[in-house]
Amino acid sequence: MYIDGVFIPCDNRDTITVYNPATATPCGAVPVATPADVDRALQSARTAFESYAQWSPHKRAELLQRIASSIRNRSTELGAVMTMEQGKPLIEATGEIEKLADTFDFYGAECTRIHGDIIANADTCIHSFVQREPIGVVGAITPWNYPAELIGWKLAAALAAGCSIVIKPPTLTPLCPSQIMQCIHDADPPAGLVNMVMGEGSVVGQHLVESPLVDKLAFTGSSDTGLRIQQSLRQVKPISLELGGNCPMIVTQHAHMGGAIKGAIRRSFRNCGQICIAINRIYVHDSVYDEFVEKLVTATDALVVDNGMDNPSADMGAMCSQQVLQKTKIHLQDALDKGGVLVAGGHAPQGEQYKKGYFFRPTVVKDCHHGMLVMTEETFGPLVGVMPYGHIDHGIDLMNDTPYGLASYIFSTHMREIKTISSRLQYGNVAVNNVDAGIMNAPYGGWKQSGIGVEHGREGMLEYLRYKHIRVKING
Repeated sequence: MYIDGVFIPCDNRDTITVYNPATATPCGAVPVATPADVDRALQSARTAFESYAQWSPHKRAELLQRIASSIRNRSTELGAVMTMEQGKPLIEATGEIEKLADTFDFYGAECTRIHGDIIANADTCIHSFVQREPIGVVGAITPWNYPAELIGWKLAAALAAGCSIVIKPPTLTPLCPSQIMQCIHDADPPAGLVNMVMGEGSVVGQHLVESPLVDKLAFTGSSDTGLRIQQSLRQVKPISLELGGNCPMIVTQHAHMGGAIKGAIRRSFRNCGQICIAINRIYVHDSVYDEFVEKLVTATDALVVDNGMDNPSADMGAMCSQQVLQKTKIHLQDALDKGGVLVAGGHAPQGEQYKKGYFFRPTVVKDCHHGMLVMTEETFGPLVGVMPYGHIDHGIDLMNDTPYGLASYIFSTHMREIKTISSRLQYGNVAVNNVDAGIMNAPYGGWKQSGIGVEHGREGMLEYLRYKHIRVKING
């Protein structure tokens, strides 16, 4: 843990054992925070905030840039730790660390552009000044699927806004986050500005949620947990919830088939589908359905699954835990029991090296319908369902037939078709002829049950600021 500028080891404490998902063997341990530890972290964050909030934006920018440099200097080491505890291939993990550094660079520049307004009054002797000020102490709870990048979205934006923060990383993947704290420490921030406490969400996370010392709460995770957090708040306070999705992709008769296949492969199976913007379900126009399925199967079967440390460039590594692997198997069996046809994957890769880890081949089921879990729930695994549609209205209705609204994907070369579909989709992020639904300099957030607030972009930083109206009479 990291509290008030000091690292706290496992000595004489309860610990959480961390397992390598490729081998199902222990690879480390972290100390468990007590409620008193959490309170001490929050108190130190409060003390640090009182002075840090007065820093000039340019001084904050310098700190963020130092953090970015510190992270880049250790990107290979951090990537290896992430692969060891999360399972994704080493090249992919190192790429995530680079994106983390880019996040600090982005907000280091953005924090110098926090603007206010001067608003005219009816009386010319009175001026209204509207300025933005940092909210205060932030409590951040982050997930295991992107254990570095999703910390950065909150941490960098909060620091840019002038806030201090206490982070609770996931218990499945706390080792890389703890190493990120070393990078923060090396950048020489004020003691207490950034803190990290470990422990189960039901105890440590809940203590953060309920604490009156937290001025704003930022959470990324499942929709069910996000709802419980919202319902358990004991004070009125701003919250940001980046929650789950059940993301659809539509392939029209006018789609470029090669691009659609490439996009489906990348966004369905990257990180073993353990990403909230993963494609869960694909709707393909009747006229190109058979061609699409055939080419999707060929591309899926060509993907390489391996231990991400032994084979850094593998397409997929191990899934992060037995729990997420089991959910994938349950969704697959449900689809097959209800008439779906397995056309790719559906089993662990063959070989002695895969027997102990949480490996599963990328899997495609065709002829699906909305009575199946794979089409109505977030699998969060390497499984995608494919279903034909006829009229464009039916395809849009199928895409919107969900309580979630995080990301959606369109493949078509027909501009009127693109406009029609994108304007009617009930999603916070729509990607057309690509599958990168989020970029750092644009707001990223979900509709409906997929969240509250946004991350990324200038708007992500503004989530950590509040407005103050100062009305001044100039003469007397």
